[in-house]
Amino acid sequence: MKTPTNTVRQPSPADISMIHQHFQAGQLCLAESQAQSLLNQYPKAIALYNLLGLCQQGQGKLAEAAASFRKMLALEPSIAEIHCNLASILAQLNDSKAAVASYRKALRLKPDLTVAHFNVGALLQQHGLSAQAADHYQQAVTQQPGFFQAWANWGTLLQQSGKLAAAEACYRKALALNADAQGYLNLGTVLYGQGQHQEAVQAFREAVRLDPHCADAWNSLGETLRDQGQMDEAVRCYRHALAVSPKHGRANYNVGEFYCLTGKLEAAVPYFNAAEFADAKERVLQCLYKTKQFAAFKQQLEVFVAQKRHNSVLLGTLSAHYALNFQQNNPYRFCKSPLDYVQHTCIDELADPDSPLLRALLENINNLAIAERRQGRLYYGSQSAGNLLQRSEPSLQKLAALIRAKVTAYRAHFADSDDDFIRLFPKQLEFASSWYLRMQQGGYLTSHIHEEGWISGCVYLQVPDQQGQHEGSFEYGLDGDDYPRLHDGFPSHILDQAVGDLVLFPSSVFHRTLPFHSEQERVCVAFDIKPG
Repeated sequence: MKTPTNTVRQPSPADISMIHQHFQAGQLCLAESQAQSLLNQYPKAIALYNLLGLCQQGQGKLAEAAASFRKMLALEPSIAEIHCNLASILAQLNDSKAAVASYRKALRLKPDLTVAHFNVGALLQQHGLSAQAADHYQQAVTQQPGFFQAWANWGTLLQQSGKLAAAEACYRKALALNADAQGYLNLGTVLYGQGQHQEAVQAFREAVRLDPHCADAWNSLGETLRDQGQMDEAVRCYRHALAVSPKHGRANYNVGEFYCLTGKLEAAVPYFNAAEFADAKERVLQCLYKTKQFAAFKQQLEVFVAQKRHNSVLLGTLSAHYALNFQQNNPYRFCKSPLDYVQHTCIDELADPDSPLLRALLENINNLAIAERRQGRLYYGSQSAGNLLQRSEPSLQKLAALIRAKVTAYRAHFADSDDDFIRLFPKQLEFASSWYLRMQQGGYLTSHIHEEGWISGCVYLQVPDQQGQHEGSFEYGLDGDDYPRLHDGFPSHILDQAVGDLVLFPSSVFHRTLPFHSEQERVCVAFDIKPG
């Protein structure tokens, strides 16, 4: 009997088995050679393309492996797992667009292919497509509730989008399935963000117990202890992090900041130079300026001025102060005339003493279980830890929305400005940090800027009675924080507030709260918004 002409010739099961045995034994080069040889005889044998691709993949020949799997899929496009395998290889080849397309083909063929949901979620997450990534992680844990990596990744996305309570729930799910150091580090960071410092400390301590070489956990533990006022213990944690990872950016930065706070500016410089984190290089200039090394300061400032983008808050402050100090033109384009960008406005929904929103906000501030953040500039008062306006309470979410609307109007008001402060203004108005301040009789806040912000603000929820001129008022200007002054020609202004008032200002502006003598408490919510 003749073989039908439309039948595809296939290698014998014995030939396939021999190649598979070599593959299983780790003899990948031999198995690849045999598969390639047989493909010359059987050019449409799907099983051979699969084995060839696996051998090439195992040897790191990723481009060749991708080509083999593509040939296989050209013959049989309905195998979801091969689309998934090809996608993994394409991702390793940095062809993310093609990888995502292949994962999506796999999921159209087999929607319950959990690993494809996870992998495509990770790719989408890397490229900032958070909502799509979250959908895939949710699918992964729905199909496979024990998939702890998917719970952890989903938690990270929720945390990045400000959904801290939901992120915490995901992290706890992941830890219940797999209690590792990274999981406790994740949990600690989200607890810190919610102002639950004691619980965060416990999570970070568990992370370093499980992995004493986890530098991020040591550093985060130090930052939390710092905020609790335990500075000596905090510095010990930073040094643990540096012992494990000498180039750890945040830990170097934190040690440098510690030396600045203790007045040892020259000791801070090597740590800032080693940091490669945030505004560490600018902090070096601040140390030079505060120690009156003006020539060295000017030389290094010129390097930053030569850069295309002028987007450093701290350099905006330093350059403006230096220019005024020496009666020179300010060469740095970030907020060259910062006092022109201070806006005193009002949130109408809070101005009425009987405002339900105002009552709810004050009730939350009085009753929420939020740790206090210790800081040396605040006297006779307390500051909340965590990111207040990212909390889920309806009153805080409403306040956050009202503030965003005011900041949007602020940006529109100054839209014609060519200053880089406005040109590079954050497009996404998310709160990098936010906190409440409660001050009692005699309370005040010393002059400072918000180096980690861009646009800052303060909304007033309770204002003490005035017993003297400008008591408890907001003062802003071009000088502060013990910067060296060569003359007294530094302007400043005072704003008196009423309940519901909102002051918006560049984060580079020096500002402080004047002391007051009323027995009434002064309550406000402050915040920073910066580019993501």
